[in-house]
Amino acid sequence: MTVRLPQVLRADAGGRSLLFVDVPDGATLADVLDVVAAEHPGLDRRLRDEQRVLRRHVNFYLGDEECRGLGGAGAQVRAGTEVRIIPSVAGG
Repeated sequence: MTVRLPQVLRADAGGRSLLFVDVPDGATLADVLDVVAAEHPGLDRRLRDEQRVLRRHVNFYLGDEECRGLGGAGAQVRAGTEVRIIPSVAGG
């Protein structure tokens, strides 16, 4: 399983743009993020709040689909699916 990070989050992952995560078949997005959190706790704080709820201003894509339409953190992640994390951009 790969997790693709945008430039703005890479400093919290040791500068890496891709993280390789080992999760069992049937894993959920929450399971993937738990593995990421174990290795990169600073990154996890930017992705989830203290109750481990996905932050509203961060979008998580499983392949081409946004996770909230698939069940949020409980969405199943199939083998070979790339998880893309994209923070929302605000401004005027």
